[in-house]
Amino acid sequence: MSRHRSSRPPSPATAVDLGTTVGSVVLPNPVMTAAGTAGHGAELGAYFELSELGAVVVKSLAPFSWGGNPAPRLCPVPGGMLNAVGLQGPGLEAWIAHDLPPLLDAGARVVASIWGRTVDDFAAAGECLGRLRSEAAAPQGPGIVAVEVNVSCPNLEDRSRMFAHSPAATAAAVAAARRSGYPLWAKLSPNTSELVEVAGAALEEGAEALTLVNTLLGLEIDTAARRPVLAVGGGGLSGSALHPVALRAVFDCRTAYPHAGIVGVGGVSDGEGALRLLLAGADAVQVGTATLADPRAPVRVLRELKVSLERGHFGSVGEARSAAHPRDGAPTETGMATTRRRGHDGHGHD
Repeated sequence: MSRHRSSRPPSPATAVDLGTTVGSVVLPNPVMTAAGTAGHGAELGAYFELSELGAVVVKSLAPFSWGGNPAPRLCPVPGGMLNAVGLQGPGLEAWIAHDLPPLLDAGARVVASIWGRTVDDFAAAGECLGRLRSEAAAPQGPGIVAVEVNVSCPNLEDRSRMFAHSPAATAAAVAAARRSGYPLWAKLSPNTSELVEVAGAALEEGAEALTLVNTLLGLEIDTAARRPVLAVGGGGLSGSALHPVALRAVFDCRTAYPHAGIVGVGGVSDGEGALRLLLAGADAVQVGTATLADPRAPVRVLRELKVSLERGHFGSVGEARSAAHPRDGAPTETGMATTRRRGHDGHGHD
């Protein structure tokens, strides 16, 4: 039995402590929405109290308005969904003026997700949020509590890959986003063999936490039309098929960076899925694709997670975190591979 796990269930008089900390951000519970699936504002407030969640992560925003890709942009597939929405959004200034106020009125703790085509775009996004920061509420109350830097987007300065496919490009984007003054979480892509190295680069440039992971690249074919279903060809695969990938990413990065904040996302549709990510090493989880089918999914997952923690004899989120890692510190096959990739100094140098 792991040293992180209680030897007996909590007494009936002792409730499970759902509080958690991601980097420097203290949250009342570990369940959030995922960027891209909950809209830019308080849309989900029609279904539950947004203040019930640990935080609301809004759809990624650029320092400019962006129309996204042509339709069709969504396609259900076995085990999940493909999307090629293309980061459609009104831009940060419009979001601050029109969408942020309803979130604050609802008492939500907000994580603003940002993206850009160039490093200068990330700098502009950071500066825009930095101008807002002095007027924000206390960091641990309703208001913006963190900025998620979505580097899993096309890099116009290196058209061959995303920012998140390169440690150097990721480091540059995160460094530029520091202008916001908010705690930074780097949202990374699983579509690279260098995920651990990319994570290290983000942390070295000031990210407090890693959001693991964004979608996998995929494609669906219309057999009758003999062409891809989505207008732009491929898209990002999310949903239950992504869950084992997210678990592996969280486990590997927790092994490599024991003190980093980690948010697990990918295929969470119930309390058990959320618990698995905590056991792998996440401090908190995000619910994404499940929300498209059931807008109340995030609060349902929160309720179910509490039950799963109780059944697992955990008295708190902290007791469950990393409990799936070896008790005696002996490396697993995954951990040994991670160590070999990072090198002895832990900074990703071969």
